[in-house]
Amino acid sequence: MINKEIINKFKNSGFIYKITNEQKFLKNVEKHTSVVLYCGFDPTSDSLHVGHILPILFLKKMQDYGNKIIFLIGGSTSLIGDPSFKNKERKLFPKKKILKYQKKLKLQILSILKKNNFSKNVKILNNYKWFSNINIIDFLRNIGKHFSINQMINKSSVIERINRLDKGMSFTEFSYSLLQSYDFSYLNKKYNTILQIGGSDQWGNIVSGINLTKKLYKHKVFGITIPLFVKKNGKKFGKTSSGSIWLNKKKTSVYDFYQFWLNISDEEANNFIKIFYFVGILKKKYFKKKNSIKEIIKNKQNIADSITIFIHGKKILKIVKKISKILFKKKIIFITKNSFNFLTQKYVGINKFYVNKYNNLSEILLKTCFSKSLSKSKKMILSGGIKINNVVKKNYNYIFKSSDKMFSKYSLLSKGKKKFCILCWK
Repeated sequence: MINKEIINKFKNSGFIYKITNEQKFLKNVEKHTSVVLYCGFDPTSDSLHVGHILPILFLKKMQDYGNKIIFLIGGSTSLIGDPSFKNKERKLFPKKKILKYQKKLKLQILSILKKNNFSKNVKILNNYKWFSNINIIDFLRNIGKHFSINQMINKSSVIERINRLDKGMSFTEFSYSLLQSYDFSYLNKKYNTILQIGGSDQWGNIVSGINLTKKLYKHKVFGITIPLFVKKNGKKFGKTSSGSIWLNKKKTSVYDFYQFWLNISDEEANNFIKIFYFVGILKKKYFKKKNSIKEIIKNKQNIADSITIFIHGKKILKIVKKISKILFKKKIIFITKNSFNFLTQKYVGINKFYVNKYNNLSEILLKTCFSKSLSKSKKMILSGGIKINNVVKKNYNYIFKSSDKMFSKYSLLSKGKKKFCILCWK
């Protein structure tokens, strides 16, 4: 079920960016007791990332209202690559790698669904199933004829690329819109899907799918875009970009995943509190009081707790909480040997690095990726930003001593207040 009241609830929570032809959309969906909607996920990596969380939560809430959900894995579209607001050509992955990625994405989606009792009225489909059986001549004749080059070339995401002589856009990427549009028309015909959702950067592709479905079948379909969750530099989280926070704990440890949410901006915390409470993964709603640092921290802790449970489960949250408790002890002497073993659990704890007695502090910072050069290591150390076992070290030529090795094996190295790693001495 979808009606004006429900859509207003989504809007009030900050969950909707734009709706295509909203009045006609509401008039159409209010006739149905259940609506079929979908969202696409291209397997250009072996894991989803935090940028996918909002679409997943949107689908979950729509399912709570009795609607039918389709997770569409883009086995074919990922072979082409979505050029939307990319400043250069996407790297084309080998077909074998894409096949491997799509299997992993399906398992990851299934895992999230299972953890959250989110399997009722849900399908996971792959567009490779229908595109692999389409003849290129038939596709160009029957589908391509419905697309205007004039309209396609005037999309903002396309204009930005073709106006850059050093980058441009290949016909491969240019054709992506046709494939995504066909997905919508196929799902409409096969499963009576009338709604597609996507990030705000997908508006043009969604509208193209709406237009194609209307031309092919005379059916009215609609689209909703949701706000993008972007990095602090304003750039979209992506599977091929640096700094991504993955939902796969083998790629981003659950400790780092949890810490990421603790360190979102105050504005993001306000937005996520509303969305997470509306969706139901946050049981108690907190509001930021003016100039109340304690309340802001409380908001972020509740956000981090709820999303860690949603993605990784309650057991993992308990482990993360224990790791945090160990790391932020005021006195390192209270950390036991078992605690160090616990901190370095595979995929769960903080990173560990094997080192030998000949390394000095500046070199260790390079090895642990805390620094990119010896000159930067020197600046960090002199500024007092580096600690060994919670003790500040300001000598950039510092050589580790036996007293730095707890239980003759471990040292806790920290950069600032938030980055840690364990040094394991050989």
